Amino acid sequence: MRSAFSQFGDMFSEFGKNIAPTYYHDRCERSVQMRLYTMHKREFVLAISGFFASFGLFVFIGLAGPPITNTITVNATNLNPKLNHSQMATGPFVLRSPAVSTFSQQLWVIARIILKHGDDERFNKPFHVSVTIHGVTDQNKIVVVLGNQHSHNRTRELHCFNSVCEEFTVLHLGFLDYAHYIITVNFYGLERIEENYNMKDVVFYFKTYNPSFTKIEIWFRCIFIVLTFATSCWFAYSLRFFYFFDWSIEQKWISVLLPLLVLYNDPVFPLSFLVNSWVPGLLDAMFQATFLCALLLFWLCIYHGIRQNERSFSKFYLPKCIIIGLLWLSAFTLASWQKYNELRDPTYNYKVDTGHFMGFKVFFFTLDPFT
Repeated sequence: MRSAFSQFGDMFSEFGKNIAPTYYHDRCERSVQMRLYTMHKREFVLAISGFFASFGLFVFIGLAGPPITNTITVNATNLNPKLNHSQMATGPFVLRSPAVSTFSQQLWVIARIILKHGDDERFNKPFHVSVTIHGVTDQNKIVVVLGNQHSHNRTRELHCFNSVCEEFTVLHLGFLDYAHYIITVNFYGLERIEENYNMKDVVFYFKTYNPSFTKIEIWFRCIFIVLTFATSCWFAYSLRFFYFFDWSIEQKWISVLLPLLVLYNDPVFPLSFLVNSWVPGLLDAMFQATFLCALLLFWLCIYHGIRQNERSFSKFYLPKCIIIGLLWLSAFTLASWQKYNELRDPTYNYKVDTGHFMGFKVFFFTLDPFT
């Protein structure tokens, strides 16, 4: 162990000339001394060991904790009223969801078509899905959520190989107002599939978040918000006697990243269980995109500033801010637009319902090499 620690310390000694302030660093004699400059080998080992111990603890909690989602399977052959053989390709499939609550967060209805006779070949078949939704209150009153006049004939793509077809999403509810949902699904355009291959069954999957996992998520977000806020206060208290002009570039960036980390943990997360609105999702997307882009901007400035003594805003920061700003705009637009459409229309699916999504995605990954 002593030999391993010595080799570990020698490795850090090689980088000491780039970490510790020396004559080629700007204002090295006036910058506030960072604790990193005076840490010993054992302190480095303890800090890294503590990090991996905490990481391992959280991984263990994730593995030992409850599953993230709950899935309930319903077969079309077991529905009531019974469907005859010809209705298996068209419906209507009248589905009653399991009991849900606001802690279930969201509801997905996913379908899989099973064929009786399948050849060893792949085929694709576009078809249409029509959905109506009714909510059932605690007093067993039925409320129209998505009626016939507002239903959409969404196009889906059926991919099949042999006798099994791939799953496709029928609908997605981003907020759960009612204890149960009655969903009526109709297919259009699968009559030829029934004639050629004979549809054996249609399996529907009701997928929601596990309420136990949701409670753990709320506690973890709350704990990390409190810890991050306490760390921010402690950091500001430690540097209260020094002028901001004398702080090192790392200390200045930490003072920006810590408050953004508080927002990254989403203080408004409980609002998503209280109001049926796209605003909490919009804020969550904005907080996540802002923190991640600020972290990327931090690393760009740090690595470029190692040998750059003059850091004027127009030459040093402005080009980086433009590139990161475009990344932030595309990431924020993608996340917020998807959340808004999913709440407005349960049958919305970004894979087939919009061409702009792929354009933003290509634009986002095109900017990545420039960073």
